[in-house]
Amino acid sequence: MINLEVPRKFGPLVAQARQVADEVFRPISRKYDREEHARPVELDMLAALIDGMNDGSDMGGAGAAGVRRSANDDGSQDNRNGSNLSTALSIMELCRGDVGLLLSVPRQGLGNSAIASVADDEQLERFAGQWAAMAITEPEAGSDSASIRTTAVLDGDDYVLNGEKIYVTAGERADLIVVWATLDRSLGRPAIKSFVVERSNPGLKLDRLEHKLGIRASDTAAFTLQDCRVPKENLLGPPGIEVTNGFAGAMQTFDNTRPLVAAMAVGLTRACLETTRELLAEAGVEVDWDVPASRQTAAAADYLAMDADYEAAYLLTLQAAWMADNGKPNSLQASMAKAKAGRTCVDVALRCVALASTLGYGEELLLEKWARDAKILDIFEGTQQIQLLIIARQLLGLSSAQLR
Repeated sequence: MINLEVPRKFGPLVAQARQVADEVFRPISRKYDREEHARPVELDMLAALIDGMNDGSDMGGAGAAGVRRSANDDGSQDNRNGSNLSTALSIMELCRGDVGLLLSVPRQGLGNSAIASVADDEQLERFAGQWAAMAITEPEAGSDSASIRTTAVLDGDDYVLNGEKIYVTAGERADLIVVWATLDRSLGRPAIKSFVVERSNPGLKLDRLEHKLGIRASDTAAFTLQDCRVPKENLLGPPGIEVTNGFAGAMQTFDNTRPLVAAMAVGLTRACLETTRELLAEAGVEVDWDVPASRQTAAAADYLAMDADYEAAYLLTLQAAWMADNGKPNSLQASMAKAKAGRTCVDVALRCVALASTLGYGEELLLEKWARDAKILDIFEGTQQIQLLIIARQLLGLSSAQLR
């Protein structure tokens, strides 16, 4: 049975992540928000420390490192608190500091999670220690990843990739790009595969870096793939096209990474709430959880409502990560966590800005920055609308063709 308290063995990891958020991320947060596209060199040493923590532990480190789904091998019913849960908990703490800086930590990209989800043992060893970004979105294929137009054609010992990718997080700085492409556009979803492309590949051209509303510390790239030759050994997952269930392997990546994005939103939500509560206390407004909201001030009642939404997002996120650790299908729970946490983060950030009045709107505090950062957490890894559609399909037992 799931226990949603933080496992005792994760206590030191969570404490270390909290210290990084407070002592490393927050002091440089405003600097790299203003210096968009500047590389946060302060994170190089942090990345080395995280690598050491990952090497010395089977639980994962204090970052967005790749996580791998694993069932209890002996068939027992014992609970397992593993790398999915530990990574989610550490991400929550780090995103109290800065989401963009978390996404800028070397070798902690979402592409690493993609590799960890579906790579074989040889690929895991070969790509170990490298920073991997993930390239899914295209100009005409955003939330509907099954509509990908980038093609992959087998030519001898290589796949030749052609197409265009946009909104690639950490695309300029990463060592590897996990590119989603189709083996046969006429077959739709089953033909979608993911390929690991070296960032230095001459067929992978960087077109531009995006100027963004939020997470400015993190670079967001657009690429063109033109006759980009990739060794067939860099294909993640089986090479064939399984018409009945061929898209499942690719989608398993989302089942692992969506709880991590939800964890980012949960951490940012908590940062907003903590700062706002301090401001309310300074203004003489006390929030009392033992008194009905109707008997408290309007500001306190508003805070209690936001805190309830935060708790719901937090628990859904832990549930989705715990299920992945225990080998349980969590596609529904991953989408529920992502949908709830993303929407809550945006809502709470904006309401906290309003409660803080002029302090919330100015640059004296980080509240206005957090409000800008929040929006992406409701968009990438599947928008709010797509998550609700996935949830509806699963609850109603309908296919994507039956419910669009």
